[in-house]
Amino acid sequence: MSVIEWQTIKTCFCDRVHAEVGLEAQVVYPAENLPDQPPRILAHRCSRSCECNMESRPSCKWAGTNPFYDPFAV
Repeated sequence: MSVIEWQTIKTCFCDRVHAEVGLEAQVVYPAENLPDQPPRILAHRCSRSCECNMESRPSCKWAGTNPFYDPFAV
């Protein structure tokens, strides 16, 4: 059976929430009977995206509300 988990790829300080945030990736590891298969990344998200989405302004592409701002691009 495959294993699905969220892993932190990168961290940085976000000026939108004034805190340290992490870029997370949802990784699927293959079942043990398929050892030659590499892990696959299904999705990305920010660790504080819920806090950003509660504000009245668009936040960033990882929160899903502003595709033109990426705090992890630096």
